[in-house]
Formats: sequence, structure tokens, C-alpha cells
Amino acid sequence: MTNLLLELFSEEIPADLQNKACEDLNKIVTNALVDAGLTYKSSNAFSTPRRLCLMIESLLNKSPNTREERKGPRIDAPEQALNGFLRSTGLTKDQLEIRNDKKGETYFAVIEKEGRMASEIVSEIVNETIHNFPWAKSMRWGSRSIKWARPLHSILCILCAEDGVETVNIEIDDIKSSNVTFGHRFMAPAQFSVHSLEQYQSGLKKAFVILDAQERANHILEDARNLAFAQGLELVEDNNLLKEISGLVEYPVVLMGEISKEFFSLPAEVLMTSMKEHQKFFSVKNPKTNRIEKFITVANRTTVDNGETIIEGNQKVLFARLSDAKFFWENDLRIAKTGMVEWSQKLEKVTFHNKLGSQSERLKRMSFIASAIAPLANADIDLANKAAKLCKADLSSEMVGEFAKLQGLMGSYYAAEAGLPNEIGLASKEHYSPLGPTDIVPSSPVSTAVALADKIDTLTGFWIIDEKPTGSKDPFALRRAALGVIRLVIDNDLNESLEKILAYGFYLNSISIHNLSMNADEQYIDLDENNLDQICDLIDLNQTYKIREVLKDLVSFFHDRLKVYLRDQKINHDVIDACLAMPNNTNFSLLAKRAKVLQEFCDSDDGKNLLHGFKRANNILIAEEKKDGVSYEGIADLKYAQLDEERSLFEILDENETAIINFIDNQNFKDAMNSLSKLRSPIDLFFENVQINSDSKIVRRNRLCLLNRIRLIMKSVADFTLIEN
Repeated sequence: MTNLLLELFSEEIPADLQNKACEDLNKIVTNALVDAGLTYKSSNAFSTPRRLCLMIESLLNKSPNTREERKGPRIDAPEQALNGFLRSTGLTKDQLEIRNDKKGETYFAVIEKEGRMASEIVSEIVNETIHNFPWAKSMRWGSRSIKWARPLHSILCILCAEDGVETVNIEIDDIKSSNVTFGHRFMAPAQFSVHSLEQYQSGLKKAFVILDAQERANHILEDARNLAFAQGLELVEDNNLLKEISGLVEYPVVLMGEISKEFFSLPAEVLMTSMKEHQKFFSVKNPKTNRIEKFITVANRTTVDNGETIIEGNQKVLFARLSDAKFFWENDLRIAKTGMVEWSQKLEKVTFHNKLGSQSERLKRMSFIASAIAPLANADIDLANKAAKLCKADLSSEMVGEFAKLQGLMGSYYAAEAGLPNEIGLASKEHYSPLGPTDIVPSSPVSTAVALADKIDTLTGFWIIDEKPTGSKDPFALRRAALGVIRLVIDNDLNESLEKILAYGFYLNSISIHNLSMNADEQYIDLDENNLDQICDLIDLNQTYKIREVLKDLVSFFHDRLKVYLRDQKINHDVIDACLAMPNNTNFSLLAKRAKVLQEFCDSDDGKNLLHGFKRANNILIAEEKKDGVSYEGIADLKYAQLDEERSLFEILDENETAIINFIDNQNFKDAMNSLSKLRSPIDLFFENVQINSDSKIVRRNRLCLLNRIRLIMKSVADFTLIEN
């Protein structure tokens, strides 16, 4: 057994490329080794800004000998067939064996390959890996043939065994492999020789290089927390920033700097965003005031003045950056005090989509949709309308122009400065949410209405112009928008079908498509007073699209997203299908409740047995109806019941049928399932003791109609035919 150490030493690799590069290096090399017959015990890949490293422990010294037998053509086969077989095996005719086979005498090839030394195999694999490494971004420099993320300087590749160290021979352009590496660029740049995995890691530490990115991150986090705590402050932790910084330094040195007091008036988010985006600084806040007062920076070396010069330089750059931010902030506040009219006017010249008009037109559509949704979300209609009109006004502000990630949030500050109700500022901040499956869902009524309006306008607009997601491509994030609608509806328990609202979105977008002006009196529609057909008829059906077909397609898209969402909630696909098959399936809140309760029911013993009984009843009915050419949808009559088990089944159905239907009508699915579970025992006894196909035609028909009654009652809860056993 031997250990393999591979280090690819280069200029600084961008931090966002390092993790995937580690994974790719590990996967490519180990897969190739196994394919070549070299198994191993464990492998680990590491990265620093200047190196990718792979360590493989307990690798075989040599691949095993192999013996393979291949059957060829018969000896009387055409010569072309024999020549093809010889080419595929690499043998000559006199090296083949002739054996008796079922079809006569046949050629057989016995291919024996002697195992190869690990050094030979590793050399080939590493050469191939370096030449074809899957960098997301790479460059070629000088006269070299290879591409790398940054210029490659050296290759360390050794096999370490108890009897010594062997340098694997690799030569790429003018780079030859060796057993030499280098320490920290500034603090220990000298090269040193490597003779084992352990000595490599310890040698790097002595040379001020921490090889493990997670170890560097832990070191940064611990020192940053301690520095903040020592001054009675608190570190604002940011895992993404921590991960990025750990990829920028080989030897992290954590330092704390001051923020000038003249910037304390800026919103905390502005300070944090400016420092993170421009300087890669962590923010440090005063826990008593929640004000950002200091920053943490991470240097890549120690200095004789303990980082004072570094901090001084960083503070100068930060002062300039925050001076710009302060200017933007003060200028924006001046406009905000006028009610943000100037920004709203600017949005008239900002194109949302060339077929769907400007951002200003979009906000008008959103205001109509938000007004229609407001009663459903228990929101004030006027507040929802105004919030929708102003929720994107901050896109015209200088602050959002500088820091796009602050859109919405800055709008909440500006709305407060304009003296607008809190609900409008909150809607500006929250209407983009949820942005993903784990993002927080807005819960305030006005924010909910505006967030739904934003996403519904987006979906109906792009659907009507046929810009739908295809395969893995979704340039307008429509899948995310659909999931956002689903989560907003379910989390806020908005108990309403969305078909009319979606049709209204299509109607409003059709106006934009035809370049018609929007008049509040004409375009506002009370959804309670108009049915789906009336809303669809408002759209000119002589156009190239048919609104009902487009609506059906969008609903199907929502159902696909809903299936993904519910499966993440541990609900089986067949249970979801059984609920989707029921009426009112665009009421996502109702559907989710039904699916959750149905899943719990199907997981119970009563549910499993009752499902079995339903399947049996349904299969009998299908078979008998097909055979007889009639449908057994008649009313079963108790007077034709001959056995106690029949009468017991009639009795339990009479007792629970009305209750089950009422529970379903009142969306009380749990009690409906409880009532349904009472049918289990009588149905089991019925099948055990009652012969369905009685000699009496009247009794037989009555029993089949009784089975149909069971089927109808259960299908009023969900389509149990779609649930697998």
C-alpha cells in the first residue's frame, strides 16, 4: 500500500471556484484510479488560494493482473468477421483458441493483462486531469497548451510508502513534477521537500499555510467573535462571506477597524452591504443600539505593527465608500419626502419587457390585482392598491442603483420618510418574498396581497406572451414565482380558488400587449361579482391566443410546482394526485390540507385496510359493469338485504354518509377521515360473508349498487382510485 499526494500550485484561484475544484479533482482522479484497478481506503481534497491538493491513503502499489475470455465468430465465418474480432482483441489468429460451442467450432480469445505500477497509472491520470480539468472559468497564458484558473507554477506528485518516497513523473509543457512545495507567499516563500502526508501538512503550517478551508473559516470566526466581545460588541455573522474570505487567505489574521461616527445615521443594511460588497468586511454592531459601529477585516499576513497600517488603509477606503453612500442616502431622502413621485415617473421610461410594457405599466397592473386580492387576504383595498403602486419606486433611487440587493428594503425607509402608513413600507420590503423554498413568507395582509400581485402579474404576463420555462432554462424565474404564490397562499391560509385571479392577470396583461391605456374605473374588476367566464370574455378572443387554453396551461404549471412542494412535506405522489383530481384544485390551501390529512389517513391501519376494501369494491364494479354493459349507479335498498353484514353496512353508511359530505363541504378533512375510518370494519365483514354475485338478479344488483355507494362516498373525499396499495 502507498499514499498519494498531489498538489497543483498556482497563482491565486478565485474563491468561488475553489470548492467545486476540490470536488472535481477528487472525483475525477479517484474514479480513474478505480477504473484502472487501483483501489484505496480514503481520499480528501483541499484548497487554498494558491493550491489544489488531493490526498489518497492506502492506495494499491500495483493494479491486479486480469484475464478475460471473449467469444468470437465460428471458424467458418467470413474473413471480415474474424478480422474485426482480431482488431477488437489486439491478438493475431494463431493466438486464438478453437473450442466446440453449441453452434459448432468457435474462436475464443483469452486476453491476459499484467498489472501496472501505481506510478505509471497515476502519471497518466494526472496528465489527463490537468489537460481536461472542468474549470467554470479558465485561461491560457504564454506558450503553454493547458488552461487553468490562474497560471500554474508547479506540480507536486509523490507516492509515499514505508520503504520511501517516489516522485511520479509528470511533464506538462515546461512544468515537471517534483516533491517540492512552497509556503506562504510573504511570510515563508521558500520551497521545502515533502516525504509524507503528515509532514506535508505540518510543513505548511510551519510555513504559515492552513490547508483546510474549514479550519481557516473556524479560525476567522472564533477570532472575530472574540475581538467583538472584548469591546462589548457583537459580530454580525455571515456564512457566505465567511466562506468567501476563507478562500482569499492562506493564513488569516483578523483585525478590527472603526467606522466614522458621521456614518452612524445610515441604515444598518447600507453599512453592511457596502462593507461586504466592496471591502469583504464583517459588520460589528452594538447590541444595545443595534447600530453598526465597527468592522472586521481579514488580512493574509501578520505585520510588525500588528496590522495598524492595514487597518488605517482600509478605514480610508471605507470612508470614501461610505461618503458616497451617505450622499446617495441624503439625496434619496429629499425625493422620498415628496412622496416618491419623481421616482414613479422615471419608471415610465424603464422597460419591464418589450411586450409587456414599462415598470410603470406593470405597477398599474399590480395595483389592480392587489386590490382584487385584498379582500381574500383581509387587507385594506386602498392600502393594497397604493402599496402596489409604490413598492418598486425605490428602483429609481440612487441607493438601489448602487446596491441592487437593497431594493424593497430601501423602499420601506423611504416610505417612512414620506409619512406613508407602515403597511406600505412593509409591503415594499416584503413583496419580493419568498425568494426560495426556505425564505420567510410575508404574513401581514397588505404585504401578502402585493407579493401575490407581483408574482401573478409576472406569471400571467410571461405565459400570455409564451415565454415559459423550458427544460432547465428559466430566465425569468417563473418556477420560483409559482412556488412563491403557492407558499403565500398556503402559509397564510388563503382559502380561495386562484383561477379568477389568474384570468384577471391575463386580462390586464392583454391590455398592455395591445398598448391600450389603463383606466382605474374600467380595469378594476370585483372578482366576487364576476365569474371565470365573464373575466375570460373580457379578453379579445380573436387574438392569436385562447385565454382559456393559456389559463389551463398555467394551472397545470402550478400543479407541477405544488407537487414538488407537497413531496417536500413528505406527502406521497399518489396522495397528491388523488387530491388534485378533486374539484376546486386551484385552491392550494384547501388542497394542501386535504393532502396532509389524507396522507396521515393512508398511513394508518384503518386507512390501509379501508383502501384495500375500496380497491376491491371498485375492481368488482368495473368488472361487472363491463360484463353487464350497465352502470350500477342506482340506489341500494335496505329491504333487499338478506344478511346481517349487509344490514350493518347499510346502517353505518346511513349514519356517516351525510356527516362525511358535510365535513368535506366545511373543509373539515380530519373529521371526514375519522368518519370514513368507521366504515372499515363493516366493509371487511361484508366482503368476508356476503357473496356479491347472488343467484337472485335483484339481490345481486342491490349489492353492486351498495358497492357503488361505498365508491361514491369515498370518492367525495379524494380519488382513491389513484392511490397505490
